[in-house]
Amino acid sequence: MALAVGILSTGQMGAAIGKVLRQHGADVITCLEGRSEATAARAREAGIREVETLDDVVRQARLVLSVLVPAEAVGLAERLARAAKRTHARPVFAECNAIAPAAVARIAAVMEGAGVHTIDAGIIGPPPNPGQHATRIYCSGPDTGPLLALGGLGLDIRPVGPEIGQASGLKMVYAASTKGTTALWTELMAAARALGLEDALVDEFTLGRAAIARALIGEIPSMPRKSRRWVGEMEEIAATFEALGLTPRMLQGAADMFRLVGGTPLADPAAKRPEPTLDETLNAVVEALPKRAPASAKTS
Repeated sequence: MALAVGILSTGQMGAAIGKVLRQHGADVITCLEGRSEATAARAREAGIREVETLDDVVRQARLVLSVLVPAEAVGLAERLARAAKRTHARPVFAECNAIAPAAVARIAAVMEGAGVHTIDAGIIGPPPNPGQHATRIYCSGPDTGPLLALGGLGLDIRPVGPEIGQASGLKMVYAASTKGTTALWTELMAAARALGLEDALVDEFTLGRAAIARALIGEIPSMPRKSRRWVGEMEEIAATFEALGLTPRMLQGAADMFRLVGGTPLADPAAKRPEPTLDETLNAVVEALPKRAPASAKTS
């Protein structure tokens, strides 16, 4: 009998995970209630079976993966907990979202109150493709066996520790180094353009940091279409750092940067356009900046 896995929701990451599991023999199900047509289309393309309600998900699935934007993670966990109580079903729940360890701990407590065991998981890398292992799913908690079992179904699952919060913590610090860095380089390049110093800055990079600068600047054009989703992730990283006694301000600034980019036309997911060039991206950011009076006007 095929392993039944529930995935909520079938966005780009969730649908890709579900497709890999389907191709390796799992019965993958989802509930599309309240989801967009694009999400429903991804589920169909991936061969994921639709069920009508969350009650059906918890009844039929032995393992449920939550793969959502950070802002929806707690709400989904609460709805699943209520479904488990109504149905007396007890699937294992894997919290796979980009949220702070403290948030995962709160979700685990909610699920425990419904008698549902929780595994902390952190996804690093792009959506998986069959036969490739660019996506790693790290997991932690007192019993990660049910999620580790998916390693035999085409996914790269890696244990990272025995405590709830360790896998999500790894996701947070890693994303700070990647997406947080993209925010910083977008800001500094936009500032250089606004000051009329972009050419001089690029020339300076060639004197000592050419390879690093080329790689980091090259990440900027692909960011606008993801910027709105990344705001919440940066806020979760900031909360993670603050809970440790570190400053949250750097990652709050990254969230502000993605919020700014997310307000430009380049971030509109409905717009069918190719990836913008670096020039188009920086121009859009500079144009979105609040207009300030010249320094001479302030002192006159």
